[in-house]
Amino acid sequence: MPVRYTPSVTKPRQRKFLLSAPLVWIPLLVALFCGQLTANAQGYSVLQRQLGSQTGPPTGMTPPQGPHATGKAFLNPGAALQAGIRFTREGRFAEAIAYLQAARGRVAAGQEFAADFDLSLCYVGTGKPVKAIPILLALRRKGLSPVNVENLLAQAYIGAGQPNKAFEAFRWAVAINPHNEKLYLFVADACIESRSSPLGLRVVDLGLNVFPHSARLHYQRGIFLAQMQHSGLAIRQFHLAARYGSGRMIACMATAQAAFMNGNMPAAIDASRQGLRKSPDNYVLLTILGKAILRTGAVPGQPQFTEALQAMEKAVAERPDHADSQVTLGNLYLMAGQLDKAIAHLQKARALDPQNTSVYAHLADAYRQRGNLKKARQVLKTLARLNEQQAAAYRSGPPNQRQGYVSDRAGRVQPSSGVPHHE
Repeated sequence: MPVRYTPSVTKPRQRKFLLSAPLVWIPLLVALFCGQLTANAQGYSVLQRQLGSQTGPPTGMTPPQGPHATGKAFLNPGAALQAGIRFTREGRFAEAIAYLQAARGRVAAGQEFAADFDLSLCYVGTGKPVKAIPILLALRRKGLSPVNVENLLAQAYIGAGQPNKAFEAFRWAVAINPHNEKLYLFVADACIESRSSPLGLRVVDLGLNVFPHSARLHYQRGIFLAQMQHSGLAIRQFHLAARYGSGRMIACMATAQAAFMNGNMPAAIDASRQGLRKSPDNYVLLTILGKAILRTGAVPGQPQFTEALQAMEKAVAERPDHADSQVTLGNLYLMAGQLDKAIAHLQKARALDPQNTSVYAHLADAYRQRGNLKKARQVLKTLARLNEQQAAAYRSGPPNQRQGYVSDRAGRVQPSSGVPHHE
């Protein structure tokens, strides 16, 4: 029997809510592993279910003009709201914002919640959580859809770097509906994206106390432990995730993750291939496969190298904002002598995650091979500074660091090797 996680918890004070608002979910994350803040995030409401299969702004509605477009650009606030909801539902958060801003304050009373909540969701989904917080606090005061508001508010506080307020909002959500596994998963995923590992552990421990056999929660706990460089404990969690998720994609990912962290590249390759037969577009397994093949010493001209290159090209096409995949693909192009492609992907990786040291050695080598020694020296100078910073962190860190993993989102500090986390 697995251990039941029983952290001490203070029961929140009771609060009254109105429960008449429509139900709205956001699987952020996605997300990125994002991790995922994900391209699959959706906001559901009564209005969204009425929109059908339209793919653009309603006929006859003037779209926002320029970055300072306001509600005056729309003759029909209801149509603006519908467009904003539809774009939110499709994960097109940046496009949705202008329409939702135009609808706010101009729609019928029964539609105000949809405009406010979906706008908050879009702010969180586009990395602007500070803008979402006051809107969500206003919805909280009105007592509208409390579970969803508190859950999204927790994610916004996490993105804004306020873990204590995030945990308070999360506790309100689960106090209302403690048996909704998604509440734990969504907030834990936001913690993974922001590398808020201590808070993430508190969240998944509460979830595992209710859902001790949850493969996803065990998997997330493994990610948090990996972030904290407790690789032995992380591998144990991945094994539990594989056991409880038997026959599902999460089991393939957990098995591949554990094998990669253990340095068992053949097992990581086998698990990745097995999962990709069921889900060929799973960028996580594509990334594990490409990195693991590269670790076995494959070189250009070998079928294995071609397989790794194709896997990484597909992974980057699926998730272009995943820095480590960009690094790996750039390195493969570098090994194949395709310097222009190598530099392009390595520069992209550097822009996504300037703290990822694995970018710089490959990029310096690419510049050197191109004959641009000045840029090569500049890159190596940056690498030396980052290496010294990481060496200082390593000296003060735990002694059991091993292969590691990589996070899913841009702009995060990542260990230098591993795999992402999302299903």
